[in-house]
Amino acid sequence: MKIFDLYETKEIQVTDLGLKRVINLDERLILKSRGRTFEKFGKTKMNIVERLINLLGVPGHRGKKHKILTSWSSGKYNKNAKIVLKAFKIIEEKTKQNPIQVLVRAVENTSPKDEVTVIEYGGARYPQAVDVSPLRRVSLSLRNMVHGAYDKAFGKKTGIAEALANEIMIAFQNSNESFAWQKRNETEKQADSAR
Repeated sequence: MKIFDLYETKEIQVTDLGLKRVINLDERLILKSRGRTFEKFGKTKMNIVERLINLLGVPGHRGKKHKILTSWSSGKYNKNAKIVLKAFKIIEEKTKQNPIQVLVRAVENTSPKDEVTVIEYGGARYPQAVDVSPLRRVSLSLRNMVHGAYDKAFGKKTGIAEALANEIMIAFQNSNESFAWQKRNETEKQADSAR
């Protein structure tokens, strides 16, 4: 069985040992869990492509700012799935590789290993560097890729599918032009200075 009856996942390898348990590549025809994985570590049971589709539903949501909805992202699963499939076709044409393998490698390249938290001690607040859990690493990486694609498509001639494909390919190449790669680098530098 192939994902969307197009892409095989048997030969895909996750090289980052920390992310091996949390990147799910189960083969299903339709990637739609309908919220059945809403439990502790439920995201590990959700295919990584489905997680990308779900994140595309709220691309403008940053921190405590309000959601920005667009015509191409109305929160409907089918519309978001079509955007991801179109992006995968673009990736396949340009790289001549399995787009899911390209996505997995991009996630590995852009997932931060350290980040900063604030510790309050004696009434004073101090930044403290901490390791990031594998599940959060994947979530941050996917979210930053979607945000980067959103920035490159909103109010511009580039469509969202092209922008998403471009962001994934740049992250796959480990290039500093990628928004997700820049965010990872920035986060790790902040953590280094807070040690």
